[in-house]
Amino acid sequence: MANTILITGASTGIGRATAELFAERGWNVVATMRTPENGAELAQLDNVLVERLDVTDAASIASAVAAAVDRFGSIDVLVNNAGYGAYGPLEATSSESIERQFNTNVTGLLEVTKAVLPVMRAQRSGAIVNISSVGGKITLPLGTLYHGTKWAVEGMSEALSFELAPLGIRVKIVEPGAIATDFDGRSFDFSNDESIAEYQPLVQGVLGAVESFFANASPASLVAEVIHEAATDESEQIRYIAGEDAKQMIAAREAHGDLAFMEMMRQQLGLSAPQG
Repeated sequence: MANTILITGASTGIGRATAELFAERGWNVVATMRTPENGAELAQLDNVLVERLDVTDAASIASAVAAAVDRFGSIDVLVNNAGYGAYGPLEATSSESIERQFNTNVTGLLEVTKAVLPVMRAQRSGAIVNISSVGGKITLPLGTLYHGTKWAVEGMSEALSFELAPLGIRVKIVEPGAIATDFDGRSFDFSNDESIAEYQPLVQGVLGAVESFFANASPASLVAEVIHEAATDESEQIRYIAGEDAKQMIAAREAHGDLAFMEMMRQQLGLSAPQG
């Protein structure tokens, strides 16, 4: 009997590539997304079930999990992939944007995990793969919200691994670098208020850096392969880095320490030194 994987945010990018990879390798795939019509091609595959799931909608989460179990009998791997990045000066960011960012990237991840856990607990087996980011280890200016959510994912995942390990459930973290998806487009939400002149040099510097950051991005298929490794290797390893740029940045942070790394980032972005 084939194993079953449930993936959030599977309409495009990393989620779509992961759904296609696991389906090709004989898994049952539950590809969930806010707009199921975007998964029409996936739905044509015999071993793929496309379901609506909005991580901020509890009813849709419960419905998708129930449909997965009804169709395939189990959920062996959960990939919490749905998310987006909110950037911009905090002072120029609305309370609604703050709430939406954390509801999607943090609370939504927790709610989907909670909904799947009874299934895995009954099985006494399973793997939860949470998609973090190199941005869960290092930060860029104006990323207060996005990096806050990804650092949260890192901590939540590590803590959760302690309570689930005795139940036979493994928790994994995948940390991609720049990936050639629409993250710098549809999934990139930038807030700014040009009337606050003090922030505008930083805004222009960061927007320029984002463009160059994605210039040599890795394909989403690379992350899908790392997710497959994390989901199937049955090791105690908890973190998996995806992309050479992510490996280099994380290694630099660990080698140089906080202050030296942050100064290096300032220099690369052409930012002025801190006032003092």
